[in-house]
Amino acid sequence: MKKTIFYLLPFSILLNIYTYMYFSKKSNSDDKRIETCLKESKVERDSIASLNNQIMEANYFSLEYNDNAIEYFEEYDVNKLASEIKDEINTLNENPNGNPLTKYDQINGNKAIINKIKILNHRWIIADFNIGGAWGEVLVKYFKNEGKPTEFVTMDTFIYSKTLK
Repeated sequence: MKKTIFYLLPFSILLNIYTYMYFSKKSNSDDKRIETCLKESKVERDSIASLNNQIMEANYFSLEYNDNAIEYFEEYDVNKLASEIKDEINTLNENPNGNPLTKYDQINGNKAIINKIKILNHRWIIADFNIGGAWGEVLVKYFKNEGKPTEFVTMDTFIYSKTLK
């Protein structure tokens, strides 16, 4: 029996040393990994905050975020109104001669089609259009009257000269 204890004691001491070393290294490794994750999450939070600021800056001229324009349309749901106005402009694309808001005739048999629309406030819209391979932009003034279709007036329009073929 004494011989067995004599052999088990060193084995037990070695096992304890091994266990202690393993868990202390594991703890250090976990601490380093946690620090790395915290640093990465801070960088990601900063990136998200920066992107949020960019989005807010980009939406400064937007009907949905303009308090004065929203107040002007107090009797309307602004999101629904914006959707209706965009639908009305897109419906004008169906005109056989092209969207009349662009003020351009067909080029090489292609009609003008408005692609992207941004409602800036309660009065102005900016839109991107193309006529075949030519691209341009148009600034439109609009008037919304209760129970009537939206009235559109083209303020200015242009085509990027490098896109003309």
